[in-house]
Amino acid sequence: MNQSKQATRETLSLAELIALGVGGMVGGGIFSVLGLSALVSGHAAPLAFAFGGIIALLTGYAYVKLGLHFRSDGGSFTYLEHAFRQRNIAGIGGWMLLVGYIGTMGLYAYTFGVYGSAMLGGRLNTPLMHHILASLVLLVFLGINLYGVKASGQTELILVVVKVTILGLFAVAGLMTIKSDHLLPVLNQGMGGLIMGAALIFVAYEGFELIPNAVNEMKDPEKNLKKAIFGAIIITIIIYIFVALVAVGNLTPEEISKYKEYALAVAAKPALGEFGFLLIGLGALLSTSSAINATMFGTARLGMAMAKDEELPKAFSYTERTKDIPWVSLVIISLVTLVFVNIADLTIISSFASSTFLLIFFAINLSAIRLRQKIGANIWAPAAGLILAGASWMVLLGYLWKHDPKSLYQIGFFYAAVMLAELLFSQRALIKRRKASQG
Repeated sequence: MNQSKQATRETLSLAELIALGVGGMVGGGIFSVLGLSALVSGHAAPLAFAFGGIIALLTGYAYVKLGLHFRSDGGSFTYLEHAFRQRNIAGIGGWMLLVGYIGTMGLYAYTFGVYGSAMLGGRLNTPLMHHILASLVLLVFLGINLYGVKASGQTELILVVVKVTILGLFAVAGLMTIKSDHLLPVLNQGMGGLIMGAALIFVAYEGFELIPNAVNEMKDPEKNLKKAIFGAIIITIIIYIFVALVAVGNLTPEEISKYKEYALAVAAKPALGEFGFLLIGLGALLSTSSAINATMFGTARLGMAMAKDEELPKAFSYTERTKDIPWVSLVIISLVTLVFVNIADLTIISSFASSTFLLIFFAINLSAIRLRQKIGANIWAPAAGLILAGASWMVLLGYLWKHDPKSLYQIGFFYAAVMLAELLFSQRALIKRRKASQG
């Protein structure tokens, strides 16, 4: 690195790193998938979120060990690259991550547009306004991320503090109006319903794995990476359990199904009235905003790392000269998300994103097992994470096969397209390298 970059390099504090993780997780997911989880897992919805959190914590251990050893902006992609000799495995994993992140940013922007247009109300609550707001929020955070690392981290910290405060107020007030018959018996949909609910909402835990992507932009990574990952996951688990408890305790399954994205806002009405509805609406806007910011930050650096390893076009590796910001990667990923959120059917996004990140976490735990001597990891945590992630993925596929086979076919199509893209691109890169060596 040259001296100008060293002089201007900005670093993220522990609080900003935790905010990055919490912001990436507590986003549109909790507002979009809570209703689906409650319908499938019934009274056990809070336990479904806790179960998903256990998988995240176990996988977090693998990310800590891998992140400290390899210290790469490429995160998951780099770990897969070192764990498997077959180059295409890491490439497919990287491409799947990119597609998964674009899908989740699309979900967050979509949710922002829905809540934003609803809060404007009246004649402004239209599909056109929904698309305008969804597009605008992506462009705003593209500008923030292009401005600088510190601006991104400080913005994330402010947004996370405000939205956690709002959700905390919602939880405290909502606990006062919970109806016990809405929560008992706990396993009214059986243990299968609990696991199925956890699998369906796993996208809500996507985000903490973005923290290692910033390992070269954080203060004292040896101490702060571990604290940031586990701190972010634990805070998120607590938030999800209480939010789910209040929602299920105040609404019937029929009400949750009817109001869908607005289930949390409606659940706030018994204790806080119309103010509660508006408060949760504001929380949704802040949550989706911070999730877009955090995901955009990490995804751009993943694209840059993949380009440096010739898994994406070289342009993705271009950085701004003084701030080391991967501006080309940021712009391209944001524009693809912008197109996606305005043309795609988002009913499949939650299942696709949950499936993708369960697979990625399965692969990361397997990577930690394969590299355990090199990175100084025990085998038990990643082995447990691997088993739980794999079992949850199978449960998710079984649920889709039974209840929504069309979505299952679409997910299969996406995965086939990703694999084909990777194989074609890597083959072209291999041909170019051979020609260069022959020349």
